[in-house]
Amino acid sequence: MTRILWFIFIAVSLGACANEEADVLVGTLERDRLELTAEANEPIVAIHVRQGDAVAAGTALLQLDPAVAQARLAGATAAVELAQRRLDELVKGPRSQEILEARAQLASATSAERTARNEYDRVADLVERRLLSESELDVVRARRDAAVSAAAQARARLDLLLEGTRRESIQQAEAELKRATAELREVETSVARYTVIAPRAGLIEALPFKLGERPPVGAPLVVMLADDTPYARVYVPEPKRAQFVPGTPVRVSVDGLARDYAGVARFVAAEAQFTPYFALTRDDRARLSYLAEIDLTEPEARSLPSGIPVQVRMALP
Repeated sequence: MTRILWFIFIAVSLGACANEEADVLVGTLERDRLELTAEANEPIVAIHVRQGDAVAAGTALLQLDPAVAQARLAGATAAVELAQRRLDELVKGPRSQEILEARAQLASATSAERTARNEYDRVADLVERRLLSESELDVVRARRDAAVSAAAQARARLDLLLEGTRRESIQQAEAELKRATAELREVETSVARYTVIAPRAGLIEALPFKLGERPPVGAPLVVMLADDTPYARVYVPEPKRAQFVPGTPVRVSVDGLARDYAGVARFVAAEAQFTPYFALTRDDRARLSYLAEIDLTEPEARSLPSGIPVQVRMALP
């Protein structure tokens, strides 16, 4: 009788352990992993941190050689200054000295035109009386026409100066200034990215390249772990998936610590990690797992290291 009772006790204990294990999810503590990549194929000229350093947001981590980018920046700055001066010149209009010069040129051209016309009239009279040849009249006519054209050109230039700058010309200059300014901002942004800045507080996990190396564009220069409360990444078995939804409260146990931490599920994957459910039998479906992420809600959890194993107990019926 005693032996029978002993077997019953063992069976109940094993059943309780099995049920307890079924309610435990395993995984690891994680933090957001940030990869800061190279914006240009330039050599590394300075590394300000070491692997394992804790850095604040905005800290300069690494510097690429900015010589080429600074030359582009100087050219873009000069283009903006040139466009600005051109616009200022058009807005102010012609100077008084230019108008006086145009008036003097018009007076000179008008005098030359009058002289050429009188000369043409004299030669035409002499040709009519057959005292000069037709060829000499052709030469004088050409001089007269040239003088008339020069006077008309001088008059048009003076009228243009007196009228001032056209609105269309000013609008074109304004558009050119905007284009040059936009290019300058783009170059300034590019130059700023030659200095790798920590986008948020965190821990330097890796520095893949050494001082003097020339990383390719897009290669990770600095790998960081965000300095915030870690979250548990676990896998939910298929039989528990319907009950384990975002917002589910849990308790998280960390290897090596006697206490556990409160948490809440924030994400559960919609797709299983293995064979699709519709290709599996009922027994096989029980082996499916769904990736889940759990936020640790207690402030004390902030100091926990990343990568250590955890066990998550679901507060489920």
